[in-house]
Amino acid sequence: MTSHAHTHPALHVAQRRRHTLAWLRFINERFLWLPLGAALAFVWANTWSESYFRTAHALAFPVNEIGMAIFLGLVTQEALEAMMPGGALDAWRRWAMPLLAAAGGVLGSTFFYLGFITLKHEQVLAAAWPVACAIDMAAGYYLLKTIFRRSAAPHFLLVLGITTNAVGVLILAVWPAFTPHHLGAALLLLLAVSIAAAIRRSRVRVFWPYLVGCGTLSWLAFYWAGVHPALALVPIVPFLPHRARAGNPFADPTPDGIVHRAEHEWSAVVQLVLFLFGLVNAGVLLRGADTGTTAVLMAALLGRPVGVLGGVALGIALGLRLPPSIRWRELIVIALATTSGFTFALFAATSLLPPGAVLTQIKVGALATVAGAVITLSAARLLRVGRFAAPPSRA
Repeated sequence: MTSHAHTHPALHVAQRRRHTLAWLRFINERFLWLPLGAALAFVWANTWSESYFRTAHALAFPVNEIGMAIFLGLVTQEALEAMMPGGALDAWRRWAMPLLAAAGGVLGSTFFYLGFITLKHEQVLAAAWPVACAIDMAAGYYLLKTIFRRSAAPHFLLVLGITTNAVGVLILAVWPAFTPHHLGAALLLLLAVSIAAAIRRSRVRVFWPYLVGCGTLSWLAFYWAGVHPALALVPIVPFLPHRARAGNPFADPTPDGIVHRAEHEWSAVVQLVLFLFGLVNAGVLLRGADTGTTAVLMAALLGRPVGVLGGVALGIALGLRLPPSIRWRELIVIALATTSGFTFALFAATSLLPPGAVLTQIKVGALATVAGAVITLSAARLLRVGRFAAPPSRA
């Protein structure tokens, strides 16, 4: 009797620990630390604004300029592994149609954004147009995974999102551009890439020499040149050890080898970075909404879906084919799933715009694009696709 009385609480504690670990894994794999940080920031900013903005200002540089370099490096690594032979996106036929859809989405969101601010005579907002094009790939991916249990729809969106955000990253990189005046920075970047290539030839399978050594040199080169240093790991990542990643590209990689063990550790650091990123950047005041907010919302909720569907229509006219599981009803839901900008929209906004009223308007709009998730689920239910499809009739 005594032994049983002692073991029962121990079993209860073990079960509670397993439940806690399961929830933490769920949050980690779906990048939910970012919205948690954003929610905390929003409440904090609108209740104790002076305290919040003082803290956010102190953390802005280490989080946005250094920490986000780790996140963008991980996203680049995942994209490269998904495109490797054996990865989730290795076949070129999986790329052709979503590439056109991405181009359509960029054109549609840009047209709606610039058109709206022109109509309102707010040309001061024009510099923020790349924010209107940003897609939160993780949010859209998991939303479609929730709707479609077995479908190519999530991977279709992944290709579309990678392409769209690559345009934004390219703009951030070339906006200030390396110039002859930055020859020293260009040489330093070349040195960083050369060392990374030499380490790769030496078959080094751990990440830290690449990240700490080459990544630091690359970061200094970007910072010296006036290019956003959060992009510093992008030219280093192609030299890292890789293993093909099939299935869920956003989940923590299974630690079944040196490469994936290193990625698992890297992903754990990224969770903290994303939480802090949301905490630092999502604290906007409700009264900050204005023309820029509406413009971002119109571009995301109207312009991007219209553009995506237009790009697909062009692809069909050119003879390209959709995956068998995707028809026009599914395409509408996929297009709506691209409406959330969130992570990449906030990153682009804080990278392109100085602090002030314009940045506040744009950030409120970026946060408000999460409404696209509700619209997407409603459309899926209305169109009866995926998990909302009618069960097959029995004869």
